[in-house]
Amino acid sequence: MVLERQLPRVLIVDDEPGIRFALKRWFERQHWTVSEASDGQTAITELLASDDASDSRVDLVICDLHLPVVSGEDVLRTLQSSRPALVARVILFTGDAVSDAIPGTALASHPHVLQKPFELATLKALVASIVP
Repeated sequence: MVLERQLPRVLIVDDEPGIRFALKRWFERQHWTVSEASDGQTAITELLASDDASDSRVDLVICDLHLPVVSGEDVLRTLQSSRPALVARVILFTGDAVSDAIPGTALASHPHVLQKPFELATLKALVASIVP
């Protein structure tokens, strides 16, 4: 019996449709299954319903910090309390200056942060370091 290898899954969370579209295209070209959320609450709902042992798993989350309804930092905080294993597979991205991040914030403390605009090669290297 041959087991079919499933494509990795990414959830892209951003309120700007153009950014979601560009990232979706890039991930699909890298052979990923892509889902999208335009706000933090929708992302939380999908992530809490996911299960790493099923088809609903999410292998990677790429999430903007500034979102309507619920911020990217609140998405991360929710995952820390409800799905802590998923936190290590979250990439935050922002237009804010990462070097000016306030100590104690997700921008200052999360290990996977990209500052917009970012090079796709940088994203590719970061993704490869998170999801082998």
